[in-house]
Amino acid sequence: MPDSSWASVPLSSRRSRFPVTPGRVLAAAVAALVLVVTGLGWHSVDQLVSSIERIGNLGLGGGKSDGATDILMVGIDSRTDAHGNPLTQDELAMLHAGDDGEGGLNTDTIVLIRVPNDGSSATAISIPRDSYVDIPGLGMGKINSAFGVTKFTTQQKLIDQGVSPAEADRRSTQAGRQALVKSVANLTGITVDHYAEVGLLGFVLLTDAVGGVEVCLNNPVDEPLSGADFPAGPQKLNGAQALSFVRQRHELPRGDIDRIVRQQVYMAQLVHQVLSAKVLTSPSRLQDLSNAVGRTVVLDDGWDVLGFLHELQDLSGGQVKFETIPVKDLNGWTDNGESVVRVDPPAVQKFVAKAVGDDEGEGDGGIDPSMVTVDVYNASGTGGLAGQAAQALTAKGFRTGTVDNWIGGPVQSSRVLAASAGSEKARAVAQALGGLPVMAEPGLPEGAVRVVLASDYSGPGSATGSSTFDFSGGGSTATPVPPAPPIDAGTNGPKCVN
Repeated sequence: MPDSSWASVPLSSRRSRFPVTPGRVLAAAVAALVLVVTGLGWHSVDQLVSSIERIGNLGLGGGKSDGATDILMVGIDSRTDAHGNPLTQDELAMLHAGDDGEGGLNTDTIVLIRVPNDGSSATAISIPRDSYVDIPGLGMGKINSAFGVTKFTTQQKLIDQGVSPAEADRRSTQAGRQALVKSVANLTGITVDHYAEVGLLGFVLLTDAVGGVEVCLNNPVDEPLSGADFPAGPQKLNGAQALSFVRQRHELPRGDIDRIVRQQVYMAQLVHQVLSAKVLTSPSRLQDLSNAVGRTVVLDDGWDVLGFLHELQDLSGGQVKFETIPVKDLNGWTDNGESVVRVDPPAVQKFVAKAVGDDEGEGDGGIDPSMVTVDVYNASGTGGLAGQAAQALTAKGFRTGTVDNWIGGPVQSSRVLAASAGSEKARAVAQALGGLPVMAEPGLPEGAVRVVLASDYSGPGSATGSSTFDFSGGGSTATPVPPAPPIDAGTNGPKCVN
């Protein structure tokens, strides 16, 4: 669906440009989920695992061929618990959440966590919620809307086909989760193995379960839109206070990027608190944690949680590192005037590969171009573009197969397609064409590489012949933001932040 049609989607299912509403972020619950469960030691683990809501058919990788487990953890705007039960009025009042409002099903906390199979040096990578990406089946949009907008459009189609409301809700929710998984995989180049989701209430319950979490601010803040009203310096926050702390984005020097840094430093301290002796030796704290996880967490049904917990027995707080993907433009906007965060998928994939230790071979991964056959398709209005790009690839040593016009429907941005977004062959082709994004395409044979060129293509073979692909499009204030220094969950106290 092109950008222009997004205006028809209700505010309850998409992000508006109005101030952030209460309860937007569940950062601590999201990033600490697995470590919280691990922190239970082995007290009533079977009972805990059986209480967690399970979902299936999300298009996950499910394998460990890369020597690691990659987990997509999301915080979702929901006024229900993990089992679909509405929150009580007292709970809503405690969260200052009100009704759904504009929240809908936006996933405003998106964290990709890489855990090596030996349980060491976990890396959590945050993705800004407004990152402007290609959403499967919808076109370009903010990544935090992939779940909600896909759910809404799918649900409407199913109801129009006569499907019952309950079944339409179930199937459309599954489609929304699938779209989010694919969007993250396409952006990062990482195949998601497992999925974890935490609803609104989980943030406060987990925070209060550990007795509050320490944070530190460089300056005092008083920002009424988020409810953040804190002095400068170190302080301990309860769950409701923490909600305000991590959702503030206005009046911060770097807006949503500083907001992510707050989330990360808070996550790090929550992990440290969960693994502290005060929690692990307290039956009441452990029971509170168990209750919080059971009521607010959703996991994919293919996840052997008990086996995974055994792998993490030696994981300590100091071995969790938090990163943020690089941002090309913090203050970009679309042709329709929608404020977005611009990201460059090739740069993101390179950054993620380095962050998780998958950057051996730098660039093309040591691929011999003569062993790669590429199909090239023209989805632009420029005649002969596919042939010219194919010639450019041939000049670089690649083999070309089919070279033709694209008949697969409208394409908003150029891309390289492969069976997996992590395909080394596809990455080599993408680099040769100036840095196109690599996306997974279900049904493509393993090893097959397909290039689809849209009107935005400016790499080798285009009229400009530029070797640098500009993924920005729309308007921009050209405000690049380098990633912040990594934050870890060590024992030296909270890092002071904006």
